[in-house]
Amino acid sequence: MSDFSAPNSRYESLYRKESDSDEKKIRIIKIVFFVLCFLLLVEAAVYKCVMPAIRFPKISFMGLHSYTQEQLLQTLEPLSQQNWLRFDSAQAVSILSSVSAIESVSVVKHFPDTVVISIVERSPVALTFVSKDNRSIPVQIDKNGVLFSTSGEKSAIDGSVPIISGLPIEHLNNGMRIPVKYRNLIDRITEIQNLPQKYFAAISEICVIPKEYGNFELVLFPANSHVRVLTDRALTIEALQYMMVVLDVVKSIDPEISEIDLRYGSVSYRK
Repeated sequence: MSDFSAPNSRYESLYRKESDSDEKKIRIIKIVFFVLCFLLLVEAAVYKCVMPAIRFPKISFMGLHSYTQEQLLQTLEPLSQQNWLRFDSAQAVSILSSVSAIESVSVVKHFPDTVVISIVERSPVALTFVSKDNRSIPVQIDKNGVLFSTSGEKSAIDGSVPIISGLPIEHLNNGMRIPVKYRNLIDRITEIQNLPQKYFAAISEICVIPKEYGNFELVLFPANSHVRVLTDRALTIEALQYMMVVLDVVKSIDPEISEIDLRYGSVSYRK
């Protein structure tokens, strides 16, 4: 019996050694696998939490027309030097909203290091002039009566933006509005501008003439005529159309007429 048991025990010993070796290999493979998974988790955590904390945010702007991205980045320079996590969206909105030509701002932070800022710029409905440093500078007026200026002034050569003179504005401040009693004039101009016809192409200037008790009247200067037209404060499409008809009639009557008065529902003229 002993002669047959010795080889069996030898085989069992070899089998046991091979099994132990396979288990060690499997254990090593498992350890390597878990180490790699751990490293991947660490890398993901670093990418998610650490990288945004040490990177400067990539700021991009949407809706720009008059401004360039470089100009607004210069305005946001204190914030652009902070990392993405510390970038204060509310403060960015506050800083950009203080720019007179910007109507509204929204800021959205996108992981891991991007900041998208959407800008709505003010659209001019009229143009006026304000004295600054002993010279007159053009200032635009939006539909809400807010005075603003931009780096690149929009031209009024297409007749869509009339010039208004005579407004009692001495100094320009950010967010400043024209006096309340002139807001109705801006509303009327906005309504006329929304029409397909360019009525203001025929008018080179609208002059405001203050009257007693807070009222005012208007003097219109036609673009292709030396005649000036006096009218009341109710600037309407009908009034502009009537003015054009009267100008044509007056030119045919006497070319030396210098002034037409359309106030009080009648027509008079002066040489």
